[in-house]
Amino acid sequence: MRKWVYRFGGGKAEGSKADIAHLGGKGANLAEMANLGLPVPPGVTIVCDACNHYLKNGRIFPEGLQDEVLSGLAGMEELTGRRFGDREKPLLLSVRSGAQASMPGMMDTVLNLGLNDETVQALGHDAGDARFAWDSYRRFIQMYADVVMGLDHEIFEEILEDEKARLGYEYDTDLAAVDWQYVVSLYKRVIEEELEETFPQDPQEQLWMAIAAVFRSWLNPRATTFRTLHRIPEEWGTAVNVQAMVFGNLGSSSATGVAFTRNPSTGEKALYGEFLVNAQGEDVVAGIRTPQSLTEEARLSSGSEKPSMEKLMPEAFAEFNAVCARLEAHYRDMQDLEFTVERGKLWMLQTRSGKRTTKAAMKIASTWWRKA
Repeated sequence: MRKWVYRFGGGKAEGSKADIAHLGGKGANLAEMANLGLPVPPGVTIVCDACNHYLKNGRIFPEGLQDEVLSGLAGMEELTGRRFGDREKPLLLSVRSGAQASMPGMMDTVLNLGLNDETVQALGHDAGDARFAWDSYRRFIQMYADVVMGLDHEIFEEILEDEKARLGYEYDTDLAAVDWQYVVSLYKRVIEEELEETFPQDPQEQLWMAIAAVFRSWLNPRATTFRTLHRIPEEWGTAVNVQAMVFGNLGSSSATGVAFTRNPSTGEKALYGEFLVNAQGEDVVAGIRTPQSLTEEARLSSGSEKPSMEKLMPEAFAEFNAVCARLEAHYRDMQDLEFTVERGKLWMLQTRSGKRTTKAAMKIASTWWRKA
């Protein structure tokens, strides 16, 4: 019987980096990091062929896929001690694309999946932070409405900017729980007005609609254009990674960031990247807040007064630095990484070979040639 889903997490995985044709780049490297015992949130990867089957067979999931995903979801629940849709300790999910070739920003992602009017209350109570829960809910509604329901995210951005102006706030982080609760009500109202339907409250419906939307994003205009420009075959399809959420927006001891294990311009052996405190991944690239330096050396060089991760979160930084060194040695190449710190706990979300200048490429290649 055909295998559509590969599990990873808890220090092991069913796949590895060798399975990139089946698992896509993101899924293969998540499996590899899990096999190395690195801190990876548990999840499942739906193989690229499932995307092809879905797109070529009337937008119908292949037989057996749903059972395999639900079995994998049960494994995630066991590892995290949370249950999907639970009214006390809800498990939330990320649903991300992951093609065989790197296609950054070309396909779709949904974060915080599993939130509804009941689980948002449970999440706030469990985390001891209602503001975090309602902030996560508004993020989910905006992403899901855009990716799955087809309502332009700019509509939600305008609502949020109007609310911040009304309240006299400059940053999203200025909003309190009650403010986010009101924003959520405005978001749900505009969905009803624009689409004449209500925002889905069933986590299972949310999950399958999100997986289908990520499959469909393989054929969206920007992905199609990117594949044409970079000669990526359409028949490759994309994998989908369904993974337990970890949260960088759980207060001052949480953060999210991106990094290269070397300077991609020069090839210098030094961490290169940035992070944001109390933020989720999309905040780093949105440009709404100014990111902070990872290392104290980089902070001093930039003249920033905001503390580096090295100073602000020394234990998480030390672990991250060690993970970076291990991954570069394992892959024998500069790595491009995404990570989250949840209340002091480091989680690795992605690793891949990083793009670099010709000058940096020569320096990096010579480093590993000398060690061969």
